[in-house]
Amino acid sequence: MTPWTRRLGRGAGVVLVPLALAGGAAYAGTCWTPPDDTITRVSGNRDDGFTIEHYDGSVLHPPTLSEAIAECGEYATRVDRVRCRVEVRTWYRDLGDTKRALRLARRSD
Repeated sequence: MTPWTRRLGRGAGVVLVPLALAGGAAYAGTCWTPPDDTITRVSGNRDDGFTIEHYDGSVLHPPTLSEAIAECGEYATRVDRVRCRVEVRTWYRDLGDTKRALRLARRSD
């Protein structure tokens, strides 16, 4: 190791250690809160309807799968109807995945 890299290494330690300690102290004094639209709970199922609860207390009740697919039938072209049905099925699949993920996250606490 050359004298230059030795000096650089020592200097970096002198600067980084106090910064790390100051950053840790600043972090310890703050409390992180999630964004208001963070999903905290999903209950129900695709056939009977889901209930989605958010961190800010708001609650959503999307239509059941059959209601949502029936609404897709109102589109004029076949391509739009198919696109709508695919989006609805994807949405409900993802809601089920979110519900399972939240259940597993709570179980690991």
